[in-house]
Amino acid sequence: MEFDIRRFDEYREDNRLEVKKARDGLPQSLWETYSAMANCYGGMILLGVAENKDGCFLTTGLSDIGKLRKDFWNTINNRKKVSVNLLTDEDVDSFTVNGDVILAIRVPRAQREDKPVYINDDMMNGTFRRNGEGDYHCTKSEVKAMLRDQTEETSDMKTLEDMGISDLNMETVHAYRNRHAAYRNDHVWEGLTDEEYLERIGAAKRTPKDEKLHPTAAGLLMFGEEFRILYEYPEYFLDYREMLDPSIRWTDRLQSSSGDWTGNLFDFFFRVYSKLVKDLKIPFKLEGVTRIDDTPVHKALREALANCLVNTDFFIPRGVVIRKDANTIIIENPGYIRTGKDQMLKGGISDPRNKALMKMFNMIGIGERAGSGVPDIFAVWDSQGWKAPEVEEQFNPDRTILTLSFQKQAIKTSDKNKRQKQATKTSDNSELSKTADNKRKIIAYLEQNGIRSTADISTYIGLSAPRTRVLLAELVNEGKIKAKGDRRSRLYSL
Repeated sequence: MEFDIRRFDEYREDNRLEVKKARDGLPQSLWETYSAMANCYGGMILLGVAENKDGCFLTTGLSDIGKLRKDFWNTINNRKKVSVNLLTDEDVDSFTVNGDVILAIRVPRAQREDKPVYINDDMMNGTFRRNGEGDYHCTKSEVKAMLRDQTEETSDMKTLEDMGISDLNMETVHAYRNRHAAYRNDHVWEGLTDEEYLERIGAAKRTPKDEKLHPTAAGLLMFGEEFRILYEYPEYFLDYREMLDPSIRWTDRLQSSSGDWTGNLFDFFFRVYSKLVKDLKIPFKLEGVTRIDDTPVHKALREALANCLVNTDFFIPRGVVIRKDANTIIIENPGYIRTGKDQMLKGGISDPRNKALMKMFNMIGIGERAGSGVPDIFAVWDSQGWKAPEVEEQFNPDRTILTLSFQKQAIKTSDKNKRQKQATKTSDNSELSKTADNKRKIIAYLEQNGIRSTADISTYIGLSAPRTRVLLAELVNEGKIKAKGDRRSRLYSL
């Protein structure tokens, strides 16, 4: 959050702005607010300022700014008091307002590797977050969720040594393999045994202890039976609710705990996806003599559903909930947004909570590794003229909620004129869309297959070698991939 001294009289306390008098030195509550802001979205703390009853600010001033600064830096660098100092000199500045000196402290949002940010050398009791009413103590489950997210190896990569491959549902495994084969014809893994295949996709690992294959947590979530998934994830729950008729509570309901189906993620994804798209109006489109029933809206809904599942914290209560009514789809998952809401909406950075699950969805053509999934969903909704999607992040317990509305948004006259001008460039936009799509395919291919040549990449995306070289050069210039070697033997990687 940026602080503009010229707007001082306009500011009010909110989730990202806090004022404190600090008349007798640094208040104890300063460190609670520092922890709370760092563990949420960051914010600004103003010392030497009070809040009037009407909510506006009143300067109270600071008696010895030099001593206050010194005490602040000494304390924030004391690991017995504060777990980590996220600030630099530029984050602390003094101003004179109405003849009084105040101190502005900008608190950045902590990276997941630094969370939880806590005080008094007590992680479980000294971790705070912000809500609408100020700072609150984090529960132990919230602290544990932050600790789980610290590591690069996500929790779904864990090997479940007490389980065997027989604990997976092989019908689901075969259904997955069929989808993979349809998406990637003649893939080199098609001839592998089921055990070999599961190891390749990250659904199983060998342990040094017995040299046998055991499911990973991702393999269990994707291919296991619900009652076995509960052994590892006691809070695991998937719920789809459809309310298309106001006179009926549920026009359709699907729960992982019903016992009449597997209850795993793979089966849930495709069952729910078919329910989400069954009422979509599909334009008549032919490719040759074959009707194409896939649209950008279909792709966006697949992206939204996959994004929900690969970012779910399956240790947190209340589970995944998908709700559909006549005008809205609401997709909820346990877990806060690891990259932060602002970064997620901007795109460009992918940091899934379940990397192994992400890989498995990618291998059957679902999901986006380049961090552009959510912006793409917004772009599709905008192109349809629907109200912009809404993303809400809740804490205690952590929860992310995506609302997709099918209601038309009001279009201003200037926007109509702009769209009419854009319509004359349909062919140009189409080419740009194809280019962006091919670039995403290249990035996904390199993520799955490592270092590859131009020939490998052009074969995969179905373009000529010269055109592929142009795309690769652009990706290198954009800093998204790396090139090594001379022109004839050049290799590319992320």
